[in-house]
Parts: sequence; structure tokens; C-alpha cells
Amino acid sequence: MNIKRLRFQVLMVSILFLLLSVSGLAQVRGKLRGTVVDSKDNPLEKATVTIVSTRMSSQRYETRTGREGKFAQVGIYPGYYQVTIKKDGFLPKSFEVHVEIDGDTNLEIIKLETADEQAVKNLSVADKAFMKANEYYNKQDYEKAVAGFQEAISLSSGNWAYHFNLGLAYKKLNRLSEAREAFGKAVELNPGSFSANKELGELLAREEQYEAAAGYYKRAVEISPNDPDAHYNLGACLVNLGQGEQALGNFQKTIELKPDYAEAYFQLGSLYISQNKKTEAVASLEKFLELAPQHEKAALARQLLEYLKK
Repeated sequence: MNIKRLRFQVLMVSILFLLLSVSGLAQVRGKLRGTVVDSKDNPLEKATVTIVSTRMSSQRYETRTGREGKFAQVGIYPGYYQVTIKKDGFLPKSFEVHVEIDGDTNLEIIKLETADEQAVKNLSVADKAFMKANEYYNKQDYEKAVAGFQEAISLSSGNWAYHFNLGLAYKKLNRLSEAREAFGKAVELNPGSFSANKELGELLAREEQYEAAAGYYKRAVEISPNDPDAHYNLGACLVNLGQGEQALGNFQKTIELKPDYAEAYFQLGSLYISQNKKTEAVASLEKFLELAPQHEKAALARQLLEYLKK
């Protein structure tokens, strides 16, 4: 074969692969948009919109509003984000949103309230402390991150995101009671935060406070009914409360949303055994082993299957 022709074919294949990769990536990412106005519904131009992942603060996006107060950020990976809107002379607003795969999330109208000069100055200092604390968190210097988040809270105690991120830092340091307190404050300030409810539920479950944990997981499910982890965690709490019948629905919803959620199949198998549903139990446990043959519960699943098939 001609060398030049071969090189040309290789080049074309490489270009095609790159185009397919970019196309696939674009389909995975979502879009976030909205309109920022003042209390009299006048559009606010050049308001800064910061979008930060609740899982990884280094994953962030920033944009500004246009003349009509509108903004749009494309190319956002799916997940939960803290969104902060800031404009000189106004109090910033912070809330949480969920961006879905290839989704178009419209926040519609966001109103900012005016603030006096001193309040804006304090908030600016608090925001700088918060951003510095996030830098320490990303560098895994969690002690300094805690100090930074505490400084931000001392300047602006009403910002739920400051308390939430403080909780994440405490969690990394295994200071769980302090993390629980911080997440509790975040939920108090922003009851509609999926991430804050989920984190608080997780810590309460670790302390075997299953009834309290279930309450926060139920709230998380209400906020984000299509999140498989929320359904699974709620189901696990209900099992520990002896409410297997209710838990069954949550585990079934988990695998409906995520068919390869191995742990949910194990839980379903166990519940079906307690209900004397042998066929369903066998199918669930076999699916669990198919998905997670090296799981720590795999040996138990095999023993249960051996017993069921006798």
C-alpha cells in the first residue's frame, strides 16, 4: 500500500475519532440558564454567576448576565452545583441546582436585593475567605480549609454554602459530630438543598440514628426523585427500622434508575427471602453476583443462593 495513502487514512480515522469523542462529550454535558433582576423586575446586567460542583469545588464555571439580565452556561457536567449570583450594590444569592445529562436547566427569574455599603464590604471579605478555604480544600489541607470556612461564616453566617463546605471539610477530618452540626445548619438555611439533606442523612445513619436519617433521605428523594443513591440510602434506613415493605419500593426504584446498581440487588434479594419469594430472591442475588462478583457480600450471596436452590 502507498505510504502517503496509508498516512492519510490514519489521519482521517484520527479526525473521525476526535469528532465522535467531542460529539459524545457534548451529549453528556448540560446547560444552565436564567434571568437576574432587581426587586422591581429590572434586568441586572454584568451580574457574576458562579457555578461550583458540590462534590468537587475545583469543578467550576463562571459567566455574566447580558443586557437583558440573562445568562447561559453550556458544557456543564451532570451533577449538583452551588450557584452564586453577585452584583455590586446587591446582596449575593446562593442556592443549589441539579444539572442533568444533556439537560437544559432553566432557573427562570432570580431576584437580588440591594444592600448598604458596609454589608457589601463584609460579604466581599467573606467571599474571599470562602474562596481561599476552597483552595485549601482542593489541596487536601482540611485544617486550613476549616479555619477559612469558619472565617467566612463569622462574616456572613446566613450563607448556607459556607456551612455546607465546612461540613465537607470536617467530614474529611473525620470530625463527624462537627460535620453533622454544619450540615444541619446548611439544611436549616436551605431546606431545598439535595446535597445538604443527603450528607446529614448519611452522618445520622452512621450514628445509627436511622429514624432521623430516614427523614432527611426522604427529603432528598422529594427534591431529586431521579437520584438512585437517595432511594438506596432511604431504603437502607428503612430496613434498619424494620420497614422492609416500604424499603422494597425504594430498592426497586434504585435499579429502575440505575440497572447496574449492584448493592440494590443484594438488598432486594434479602427482602424477597424474608417475604418467601424464592424466584425473585434468586434472580436478584444472581444479578448482584453478575455485577459485583468480588463484592464483600458476594460470599454471603452465594451461600444464600445455594440454600435457595436446594
